[in-house]
Amino acid sequence: MEESAFRCGYVALVGVPNVGKSTLMNHLVASRLAIVSPKPQTTRRRTLGIISGEGYQMIVLDTPGILEPHYPLQAAMMKTVQEVLGDADIACVLLDATQLKPGAIALPEELRRFQRKRIAALNKVDRIYPKELLIPLIQEIAQTDLFAEIVPISALTGDGVGRLLEVLVRALPEGPPFYPEDQLTEQPERFFVGELVREQIMTRFSEEIPYAVEVEVAEFTEREGSKDFIAVVLYVEQDSQKGILIGSGGRAIRDLGSSSRMAIEQFLGRPVFLELRVKVAPKWRRDEATLRRLGYRI
Repeated sequence: MEESAFRCGYVALVGVPNVGKSTLMNHLVASRLAIVSPKPQTTRRRTLGIISGEGYQMIVLDTPGILEPHYPLQAAMMKTVQEVLGDADIACVLLDATQLKPGAIALPEELRRFQRKRIAALNKVDRIYPKELLIPLIQEIAQTDLFAEIVPISALTGDGVGRLLEVLVRALPEGPPFYPEDQLTEQPERFFVGELVREQIMTRFSEEIPYAVEVEVAEFTEREGSKDFIAVVLYVEQDSQKGILIGSGGRAIRDLGSSSRMAIEQFLGRPVFLELRVKVAPKWRRDEATLRRLGYRI
């Protein structure tokens, strides 16, 4: 009997903000690579995870939520989505079952233009009662003729994620693996440290603060026989935002540092010394030169 060919390719997780892409990413790779919060627009850059299984390797790319950009940071985020879709073999399009209504299902133009395979993941089905309500949604999604398959899932509970993985693997092109079997990501520890600090900001602060803060890992030094030294700069747009981040008597920044350090140590598996500094960079979200310096592609 002829052996099945090895399959390998790139899968882009795409959809509108707060649809559950990062939660699904973490469930698929069985590791906490992508930061998660209840707030929309948590993801600003792509996160890459590698799944190696029997006869396949799937490279999963988490992306920012698709939106109409209103300032340069959002434009840079949408450029990331376009670049990821340009490289992807499959677009796994997440749809929020709690937000869709029969007769009002719309898809962003970026996804309609995608010329390769599209798989729909109808997410948050754990919140739909009775389940019969899903039937007209699935039927209407199918009638768009945009998707090769539609898989109901709950990224939060994991329900249906195994079947989605099987569907995605079957859709991968034939080809050799791109990465060693035991590799989980290609992104450096420095990237994930910055993301973990930003996740704590998204969790601990409300209103505008999480969106007005950018995180830069200014120094990451591994020290033999001592804790790694990590210096992180938090950029805000106004002095008032700096005051909120620091807090009365420095309490807020100390608490942020403590929770961030614990998250980083859990991720790295070793102790670190974390230093946080807050600087004002006026209108950094709208300043293209600052965005380029912070690593965004404009």
